[in-house]
This record gives sequence, structure tokens and C-alpha cells, in this order.
Amino acid sequence: MNPISRPPVGTAETVPPALPVMPITPAPDSVTSPAASHAGRFAGLRERVSWLGMIGAALVLFWLVIACIGPLIAPHPGGAFTSADVFASYSAAYPLGTDYLGRDILSRILIGTRFTVGIALAAAVLASAAGTCFGLLAAVAPRWVDEVLSRVFDALVSIPSKVLALVVIAAFGSGNTLLILVTAFAYIPGAFRISRSLAVNLMTLEYVQVARARGEKLLYIARVEVLPNMIHPMLADFGLRFVFIVLLLSGLSFLGLGVQPPNADWGSLVRENIGGLAEGSPAVLMPALAIASLTIGVNLLIDNLRRRGAFGTGGAK
Repeated sequence: MNPISRPPVGTAETVPPALPVMPITPAPDSVTSPAASHAGRFAGLRERVSWLGMIGAALVLFWLVIACIGPLIAPHPGGAFTSADVFASYSAAYPLGTDYLGRDILSRILIGTRFTVGIALAAAVLASAAGTCFGLLAAVAPRWVDEVLSRVFDALVSIPSKVLALVVIAAFGSGNTLLILVTAFAYIPGAFRISRSLAVNLMTLEYVQVARARGEKLLYIARVEVLPNMIHPMLADFGLRFVFIVLLLSGLSFLGLGVQPPNADWGSLVRENIGGLAEGSPAVLMPALAIASLTIGVNLLIDNLRRRGAFGTGGAK
């Protein structure tokens, strides 16, 4: 073997050039941060909600907030006689004018929002909850239960809601609790028919048939397999029930059978100040605009979410 060649004594040894140091790039984080996840979810919701839906959501949120804090921000007590000028027009002291007794209309509307929105919301929740439970029971129970419930609610549907409310309130008197119960009872049949139709369709799907084949009880099937997939469509129906109940309450109050003095809801304010309509008084126009803005806002929001699929059709199975 040839000996390893070495440089002569006294000469410098050649050092090979150093290799370039490449920067180490950290691997991308595969876990999405919570902030990015929320931002993406908000962006997806914004794509599904049009500008009309945004307007509807803003109107609904506005009146919900007013229902909570209206009495706290009202410039005057609701029943206080603050001016000798009846049916006064807009002014700095009275931004929405005064009513037929010289009371501040802005304060009356702010305080009355709690009655209009509160009673309608409670009645809509009661009607939708009861209708959903009865519809679910009719779909999963034996056939004779479905027949009995369907015939009972078909008979109730044949009675106009306004006539039913008028008869009951005229017989037993008007009160906030009675208004909630009567208006809820009037709209339970409609919620029942919607929920029953949804539940019957869901009962024919494969995952429900598999649950039945496993021997699951009807209560489990109704609670775990069917009800979660009914919630989103029933939320859309809940919005419509709320609008119907607001209009029914306003009609009853206009006839003097709704919220009774010294309290007043929007319908009562329209009835009390109807004498100023010929003069264009804001005392009758502003409560009517409040009713219109709330109902239009709910309709815009629900219609937009239903068409764009923001509510969806339930969880995938």
C-alpha cells in the first residue's frame, strides 16, 4: 500500500472550505389556533347571511336589548304627565312627541317594548316547545297515539286563533299570564304539524332503522336520533311563530283586550292615540313603526337563514 502523502514540513495544511449553514425552518403547526378557528367560522356565517339578513339581525338584536334595558333608559316614568301639550310633535324635550294625555311617547315605547317582546317571546317558546314534544310523540309512539293527537290538533287548527283568543280573554279577563297561555295555545297546533312532519320523515332514515334493529327504546330514539335533527328547522318555525304572536297581541291590545293600563304595549299605544292619526301625530305612528320593524326584522333574518342553509337540516348521521 502506498503511504499516505503528507505535506512537506514547514508548509501550511490546506483546510477545506466550510459548508454553508442552512437555516432550520420549523415545521408548520398543524393545529389551528382557536382565534383562527373562530375567525373562519365567522367568515363562513358571513358568507351565508346576506345584507338583508344582517339588517334583520340588527333589528331583532336592537329590540331585544331595548326590552331588557328600556325602563332603565326611559327619560320619564311611563305614566307621568310631563306636558300640557297633547299630541305634540317632535322636539328636543320630547323626541317622539307626546300622547293624548301629554305623556312622553319615547318613554312609553321603551317601557312597552318589554311587554310586547317579553309576552310574545314567552308564548312562542311555549308554543314551539309543546308542539315539538307532541309532534315527536306522534311520530315515535304507536299508530293510535298519532291518530288521536292528529285529530285533536286538526280540530284546533279549524278554530281561528284570533277568535279563540277573543273568546277566552273576553270570558276570563285579560292578564299577562293569560295572554301568554292563550296565544301559545293558539299556535301549538301549527308547531305540532311542522314537528310531526319532520319527525315522521326522520323515522324512515337508515340510522333510525338501525337503532330500532339494535333494540333501542323509543325514548332513546326520540331523544338521541330524531330530536337533534329537528332543532334547526324548528328554530326557523319558532321565528315565524314569534311574528304571528306579536301581530296577534298587537291586535288584541288594539281592541282593548291585551295589556291593561297603567301598563301598555305597542298595540295599546296605537289604540290610545288613534285620535291623533288625522293630524299625523307621532304618538300613533311610532308604535306602529316599532311593530313593523320588529316583525320585518324577524322575517328577514329567518327567511335569509332558511334559504342560505345557515340553520341546516340537522347533524349528519
